[in-house]
Amino acid sequence: MKRIASALLLARAGLNRHRVQLGLALRVTVAAMLSLAFAQYAEMRLPLWAVLTAVVVTQVSLGRSLRATTDYLIGTVGGAVYGGTLAVLLPHQHEASLLAVLAAAVAPLALLATINPRLSVAPITAIIVLLVPTITHVTPLASAVDRLLEVAVGAMTGFLVSCVLLPSRAHAQVVDAAAHALEHMGRALSLLLMGLATGLDMAAAHRIQDGIGQSLVRLGAIGAEAEHERTAHFAARPDTGPLLRTLMRLRHDLVMIGRAALVPLPPELGVHLGGLLEKVARAVAEYFAHSGTALRSGQMPPPLEAVRAALDAFAAEITLLHGEGVTRSLAADAAERFFALGFALEQLRQNVGDLARCVGEWAEDGARRS
Repeated sequence: MKRIASALLLARAGLNRHRVQLGLALRVTVAAMLSLAFAQYAEMRLPLWAVLTAVVVTQVSLGRSLRATTDYLIGTVGGAVYGGTLAVLLPHQHEASLLAVLAAAVAPLALLATINPRLSVAPITAIIVLLVPTITHVTPLASAVDRLLEVAVGAMTGFLVSCVLLPSRAHAQVVDAAAHALEHMGRALSLLLMGLATGLDMAAAHRIQDGIGQSLVRLGAIGAEAEHERTAHFAARPDTGPLLRTLMRLRHDLVMIGRAALVPLPPELGVHLGGLLEKVARAVAEYFAHSGTALRSGQMPPPLEAVRAALDAFAAEITLLHGEGVTRSLAADAAERFFALGFALEQLRQNVGDLARCVGEWAEDGARRS
């Protein structure tokens, strides 16, 4: 019985961990089946395009599905109108003329697609409209109309399935991605401040910063999807911009600290500041972790007293060292790194306060919706 219970717990944990991916797989499957059923019921010539369109526009979040549906419809309409017009106006009964018309259809649309990636489906649509009549023996106009109907059925089916069946909101994913980024920043800050005692090699510093950058790139992409949802009134949630900008400023603080940590603090400073920097690292890392938990649970931000106390103690010690003249004997490069560290930690204090405000806004929004 214990083995069965353990297996069930592991299975449940796996399902929870991959619930977004499993939900997407289910939505894609249902969208493909429904689009094929609708296309067959409407007796479309090529149900394939309806099914493919439904699969393409069914994305991991509602915001991404909305963007994919809009882009696919715009590109399809443009490609069908342009390709259909060329096919009707330019004769292409022979191979040479067909090649010429194909070049005239693809070249300008391919150029537009490179300028605006949202039109990437336009050249494909023009090719289909132009070449399908040679296979199915229909007129170019009928080919263009068929393509529009097939894509419309697939796009609407995929989007409606995304809205109805286990919908995944990008705003919820923003919260999870932001919490993950904060946890990553907390671990990175501890490593960077520890590096002030021994010095970090360039490769280690880059690995730490690259991990944070990847977290924020993912967060930025999800945030754009969340804004599509909000502007389309699919989600009455806070603007994601302030939270994303605050996390970017915190990342810049860590970049400045990382540059200072490439060389250890001079011994005369390390003996005074080493313990204080450990307290700062511990307090800020814990605050980041608790802020991520608060975001996920919709709670108010954790108290700032521990972070402020650690940073105040560090600032007071710096003031004392200035008064005693310890910093005047530093070499120019050591003094530059030392003052850059102090500036970065002061910026960190301000940005942690902004983080508390952002977490509070999301908590207040959750309370209003409740």
